[in-house]
Amino acid sequence: MNRCLPREARVRARPEFDRVFAEGKRTASPLLALHWRPDGDGARMGLAVSRKVDRRAVGRNRIKRALREQFRHLRHQLASGAYVVVARPLAARSDQSALQQALVDALRRAGALPLPTPPGTMPGRASPLHPVPASSGE
Repeated sequence: MNRCLPREARVRARPEFDRVFAEGKRTASPLLALHWRPDGDGARMGLAVSRKVDRRAVGRNRIKRALREQFRHLRHQLASGAYVVVARPLAARSDQSALQQALVDALRRAGALPLPTPPGTMPGRASPLHPVPASSGE
């Protein structure tokens, strides 16, 4: 199984990055900033991890690898558009799961990823907070 992000799922050209930065929506967290510009070309991702985040290439590549993997898993659920993730210096001291969770949270805040359904919300089932009333048709 090929586990890489396909070429058509990447934001690669400088003009496309510039368009996303200029015209897109933005949301941020301490670990990363997400810029998103909706369009009809499917979900595509671009990454910006500068030397200010981590001066070592191995550290920058670790951040990019974790974010790419999470995006690949979520790509089929995302709204169509160009997503550019800009890593912040705190990302260098974070582990893979924290980076991936930060990306998921940013995508949800941007409205690109649907919110998870809470447990116990199946129709006809009672939840501890909202019990189903008893029927009086005996």
